[in-house]
Amino acid sequence: MLNTDVITAAPTPSTPRITYRAGLVRDAADQAEVFYHAVMQGAATHYGVEERHAWANALPREASAWAARQALYTTLVASCDGRCVGFLELDVAARRIETLYVWPSLAGRGIGTTLLIHAERLLLEEGVSRVEIEASTMLYERLLRRGFKNLGEQWVERSGERLKRYRLVKELSAIET
Repeated sequence: MLNTDVITAAPTPSTPRITYRAGLVRDAADQAEVFYHAVMQGAATHYGVEERHAWANALPREASAWAARQALYTTLVASCDGRCVGFLELDVAARRIETLYVWPSLAGRGIGTTLLIHAERLLLEEGVSRVEIEASTMLYERLLRRGFKNLGEQWVERSGERLKRYRLVKELSAIET
């Protein structure tokens, strides 16, 4: 006979708490891993294994390389439990988003969108009214839904592999439509 006096519920997984901030040198090793896994796992349905290897090898998987990039670009980080799980690199002077990557298991949860919102706000505060990005086929549709316009298909060569991407632009406004 079952004792129904005490009912214990199984623990439920909670949604991770994500915070957004400026990138720090301590994030560099995590950035390298986020980049590598976003390309190798996250882009698997959009690019072949040889293409992904060539893409992943385009940037070193070393913290020092990513720390150096932080000196070149404004880096925004999505952090969970103190670890970088997504990031966006922004070249404010060139009015360009250089990179946007999210840990594959967290993709589709709005982390990339929130990083974009913060980047757009930062650009507007700097007096920039238009931003460009060269987007992978994986990111392309999501950016179109965020108001980016397609300026054309491009092909970039990485380690002998040709990778398809799109040049996109968005007119920025303080009021989202």
